[in-house]
Amino acid sequence: MNPSASPTPAVALFGGVFDPIHAGHLAVARAACRRFHLDRVYFIPSGYPPHKASAKLTAFEHRYAMVALACAGDRRFVPSLAEAGVSGRRHIFYTIDTVRQFRRKLAGTSTRLYFIAGADAFRQIGTWKEYRRLLGACEFIVAHRPGFGLEQAAAGSIGEMAAGAMHLLRAVSSGVSSTEIRHRRQQGRSIRGLVPAPVEEYIEKQALYCE
Repeated sequence: MNPSASPTPAVALFGGVFDPIHAGHLAVARAACRRFHLDRVYFIPSGYPPHKASAKLTAFEHRYAMVALACAGDRRFVPSLAEAGVSGRRHIFYTIDTVRQFRRKLAGTSTRLYFIAGADAFRQIGTWKEYRRLLGACEFIVAHRPGFGLEQAAAGSIGEMAAGAMHLLRAVSSGVSSTEIRHRRQQGRSIRGLVPAPVEEYIEKQALYCE
């Protein structure tokens, strides 16, 4: 069945550290909305992601605030606290648990549930917690990223999933990265156009990524 022709409601989860959220993230979400007729895209900042447990992340409050500002310009985009944790305590969140959380909320409806992932992240799907169950719990929208071929992303995992569980999103490609934005800030260079204007203003006012 062609997902773009589906008459049923459809939502997508878009997880990531979003440190910071940028124009590339939004471009992927818009392309996914067009291709899959999504009613909502839930942007889920990671509280304490297992794959970056040792990395120094900007405080969750800042990353969530930037996501909320970025989502304000599109009624389909919803900032989510699904991985915020409790009382500021660090808690590792796994994608399978977040997907199950949304599955419970959608119980009794005909809503299709997607998870948006970059090709670089999807290539590592075999290392994710309970990845076989995850592949059966939602459909994946795998977005192109420079340097990561979509066919390569699928090669190691396509045999593990049911037919139709993965959809390649070829319509968008962005060279913007959160790493580049942080480096630009550290070097005192402009990030205009790389992030939404309200996010740029927030970063400047909060003096983020200056060290």
